Amino acid sequence: MKTLILRSITGVLFVVVMVAGILWSPLTAGLLFLLITALSVWEFTGIVNMRADVHVNRFITTVAAVCLYLGLYGYAAGIDDAMPLLVPWMAGIVYLLISELYLGHTSPLNNWAYTLMAQVYVALPFALTPMMVFADICGDEAVQCGTTHGQWLLMAVFIFLWCSDTGAYCTGSLIGRHKLFPRVSPGKTWEGSIGGGLLALAASQLIVWLGPQQSMDDGCTLVYGLTRLQWAGFALVVVVFGTWGDLVESLIKRQLGIKDSGNILPGHGGMLDRFDSSLLALPAVMVYLYCLAFA
Repeated sequence: MKTLILRSITGVLFVVVMVAGILWSPLTAGLLFLLITALSVWEFTGIVNMRADVHVNRFITTVAAVCLYLGLYGYAAGIDDAMPLLVPWMAGIVYLLISELYLGHTSPLNNWAYTLMAQVYVALPFALTPMMVFADICGDEAVQCGTTHGQWLLMAVFIFLWCSDTGAYCTGSLIGRHKLFPRVSPGKTWEGSIGGGLLALAASQLIVWLGPQQSMDDGCTLVYGLTRLQWAGFALVVVVFGTWGDLVESLIKRQLGIKDSGNILPGHGGMLDRFDSSLLALPAVMVYLYCLAFA
């Protein structure tokens, strides 16, 4: 009972922090994901260093990830002075590569691989979030397309992920029979995944119904810059790539022989356990939105 209460309290606080951080302002959204980036990279480098043949420099790898995030945030926000932050990021990567020549580790290739994976797999997806918050993906004819749209689009990613997880759990528990990927995650079923997808689709249409309507000259109605059909596609992209993201992190944990990536969130595990789905969903959503913008 105590575990359930602790898990519930942590879950509620997590949702409150995410919603408030993303929707309060672009600055709070930036600070929130800067913290998420740093904690996630630090956690990832910690769990891979549990292997006897891996020695990743946690501090420099995390600092490099922070510089990557700040550089892309500054670029997205139009802050010219922020772009030079990408220089220490590149310098950090070069140092981490060259340093293996002198440290005498038994498996430098493993160290290089995990160092770069920390940047590409963990840091980069979060560093893309400012591009969503600030970028005008709605086209030239959209009315008042600005950061408000971007903040809601970013929030929608997590709404769809939460709906997918909830729907998958409930549907899988009730009628789940056919395993989705038993080698990696024996508990997941096709029925659960479909149920999660349907709930996310329903959430996308609820956003269309409740959101501000913008009538275009061609008769099309936009909600936060997207049509009803585009919102449905948005939800499906999040669900599909979010599921793959969950499976990828499960495979990593199986390879490392651990149950949770950390314990920073009582009852919910670590940062990677909470954000595993978003690590693939965020880049996929960015591709989707920019394809719509330039179509």
